[in-house]
Amino acid sequence: MRSGTAALAIGAGSTVLVIAAAYLQAAGDSPALNAALSLSVPAKYKSLIEESGNRCPEVTPNVLAALLTQESGFNPTAKSSVGAEGIAQFMPSTWENSGIDGNGDGKRDVWDPEDAIPSAAKYLCSIADDVKDVPGNKQSNMLAAYNAGTGAVIKYQGVPPYKETQNYVRSISALADQPSKGGKAGTTVTAQQGIAAVNAAQEMLGTPYSWGGGDVSGPSTGTCCSPRGRSGEDISGFDCSGLTLYAYAKVGIILPRTAAAQYAASEPVKPEDMQIGDLVFYGSSASSIHHVGIYVGGGYMLDAPRPGTNVRFDPLGSMRDLFGVARPIHGSTKEI
Repeated sequence: MRSGTAALAIGAGSTVLVIAAAYLQAAGDSPALNAALSLSVPAKYKSLIEESGNRCPEVTPNVLAALLTQESGFNPTAKSSVGAEGIAQFMPSTWENSGIDGNGDGKRDVWDPEDAIPSAAKYLCSIADDVKDVPGNKQSNMLAAYNAGTGAVIKYQGVPPYKETQNYVRSISALADQPSKGGKAGTTVTAQQGIAAVNAAQEMLGTPYSWGGGDVSGPSTGTCCSPRGRSGEDISGFDCSGLTLYAYAKVGIILPRTAAAQYAASEPVKPEDMQIGDLVFYGSSASSIHHVGIYVGGGYMLDAPRPGTNVRFDPLGSMRDLFGVARPIHGSTKEI
């Protein structure tokens, strides 16, 4: 986020971009209060999210859960490169003005989810009120204000023309919009779905790496610094999490956009239990994951490695900081 809002970290392994779908609903629609939580969240935060996610019509438990997934992957100790802190990634100045003592212990602690989660919901409702007269979808405008500031939303009379903010809104909206039909909420993907995701990714072999590139429809424009182009040149392609996002969207499963958030939305598996389609993560900790690939068997993964390369097969040992393997959890899928 920009100054004055709850910040969003942007980095080579943690880019927030298009993941799927359009904005929530037709312009002006707002969900009713008492909405249910259908997204999979850590059990210790479930009641907090359900209680906090019904403060106002624009904030639902799913929207709040999707925002926390996108901001920190439910990591209460997360700190971004621009200084945003905690599970909801509040900038210190915003926390000073908007943080509340959610658990009544006499302290307002940005690192305590019992304070930060209710504070995020309260702040969302506050900025929803600030931009209530702006045309367009109320939830989209609220999320844009959380990311870019209320001033930008008012100035542009809607989601501002910032790629970061537009993709931020789309990402959270798509994740929040996942239903829990068919009793499949909280289930891991099947072997058949994993194979189908690998097949979808394999069709993209040779596609250029593009930092921030990739959505549910395929390659998209990010920023590339390939040997054939000047640094910062726009090019259509995938980054690592954009490729995994695309592959699983092809089988009806919408993942969060960042590699770290994809790990948080997956179930860790032991090396001996790995199956084709599992996601392979690299980093020193869950909050510092910087790369993700799709396991294809035989000690290999399919991934979009780095600028100057294309989507390709790589050995799992091609990076030294293998953190773990996990199987995506989904709220709903289409059968394949």
